[in-house]
Amino acid sequence: MEKKTRLGRGLDALLGGIDPGIGAGQPSVAQPEVPIERIDNNPFQARKTFDEDEIASMADSIRNSGVLQPLIVRKAGERYQLIAGERRLRAARLAGLAAVPIRVVEFNDQQVMEASLVENIQRTDLNPIEKAHGFKEYLERFHVTHDELARRLGQARVSITNLIMLLELPGEIQDEIRRGQITLGHAKILKGIDRDRQLALCKEIIARGLSVHATEAFLRHSPSEVVTEDRGHRTEDTGEKAAEPGPRVEMTAHVRSIESELRQKLATRVEIRLRAEDRGQFVIPFESNDDFERVLEVLRK
Repeated sequence: MEKKTRLGRGLDALLGGIDPGIGAGQPSVAQPEVPIERIDNNPFQARKTFDEDEIASMADSIRNSGVLQPLIVRKAGERYQLIAGERRLRAARLAGLAAVPIRVVEFNDQQVMEASLVENIQRTDLNPIEKAHGFKEYLERFHVTHDELARRLGQARVSITNLIMLLELPGEIQDEIRRGQITLGHAKILKGIDRDRQLALCKEIIARGLSVHATEAFLRHSPSEVVTEDRGHRTEDTGEKAAEPGPRVEMTAHVRSIESELRQKLATRVEIRLRAEDRGQFVIPFESNDDFERVLEVLRK
């Protein structure tokens, strides 16, 4: 018997009887229809916004043909709790249906949240910030590692870690990512620069319509406009500058471009500190064990 998780193959695999430690412990129970008023929304739904036009179009289709695919639910006392099929449920309500077909499965909270993530990620694509919040909530609620979550969802661990790191960006930038004004490629560049200048560069990207490549070029040619991090050392206790060991060596445009390239590749701040024309340091900070492992994995490739 195959032991590896089947979540990565889609929601059908999850519902089709997978490993007891991951999927339903009991066979699903087919039922015809139940009153729509007895179905509660999924409390673990990662998607927070729904396309109203899409729901309206689906409602028109349901008025003509009904709900062709049953909603996946679990029992909650005398009521039912939705697991998968949020858009169909919303559209059915909009269409004025009194009852909808359901399929009942026995899932615990962890399995419900996994099913919700799988359905959204693989079928309708959450926006990156919604994914990040969904992953973070799962990690905090069920106390698993990034590696374990990646295995259960059939995703690359580095992708999950990179998405969660988006939540470290200022709220204004997260809103622009959510609205699609900037891409994940832009966000990685923003993560690699000083926090005080992230919002300024984000505004430049939107105002100028900069592509990721153009943003990289902008940083290379105008680093002083967006990078204000002090190149000197600071003491751990007082934050005061330590004395420089010698005359400061100005970085060339080539070295700055390498620094920018490393920031984008590692999705974190990278600093090249020159002590002479042919001597210096690479400084790569990390903020958690997961962050350390993520950076190390990229460096080993």
